[in-house]
Amino acid sequence: MICQRFFLGTILFCAAAKLAVAQETVTQEELLRRCQELFDSLITGNKEPWQKYYADDAIFFDEKGRNMDKTALVADISPLPTGYSGKIKIGKAASRIIGDTAVVSYDVDERETIFGQNLSARYHETDTWLRRNGAWQIIATQVLRYYEDPAIGKIDSNKLSTFAGTYQLAPGQTRTVTTEDGKLFVERKGKKEELLPETPDIFFRKGVEGRILFRSDDKGKIDALIDRRNNEDVVWRKTQ
Repeated sequence: MICQRFFLGTILFCAAAKLAVAQETVTQEELLRRCQELFDSLITGNKEPWQKYYADDAIFFDEKGRNMDKTALVADISPLPTGYSGKIKIGKAASRIIGDTAVVSYDVDERETIFGQNLSARYHETDTWLRRNGAWQIIATQVLRYYEDPAIGKIDSNKLSTFAGTYQLAPGQTRTVTTEDGKLFVERKGKKEELLPETPDIFFRKGVEGRILFRSDDKGKIDALIDRRNNEDVVWRKTQ
């Protein structure tokens, strides 16, 4: 009888232990469900999921370069203004769940309508979840925004020839700008790229962040090519 009770007690203990482990274990699907809940709450400005799923000592670094603690993060949550609507969906997720730590990385597809005009943006977010006292909460988040080329603007093709020439950064460091079939190209060390107009005087290269501008002197003659990145300029002076 004693042995039977001992054996039964052992079974019950093991079953309880397995149940406790199962309750503590988290899956990628569950974490993504919680993340989607967070994004859904942004539409209405519901702060509750952010209070629930972010740890009190969490850090949040967003795509605008802001480094926020939980207090600042929650305070930043507000409903969309009148005339605005949208939705946010998660995709292309990957995760690493080891012990009490889970790292979940995924794409974020944002669709927004502003008084009938449709906009979109793509981000990539990585959340680090930590299990404390049996509860999983986000301890750190980093958000990056995917670069998108601007819309191609219109330009008078007759004006393109004024940009053509050779531009020098330093001795032996030159760029050549040419026109071909009504298009503008820049070439350096055998690498040739088309300059696409954003405005009549501002150009970009497909898939390359930053802008190319052409500067005029007091007489209206082009005297420099400006490679602008993050509001900082690298000036190439025209030599011919």
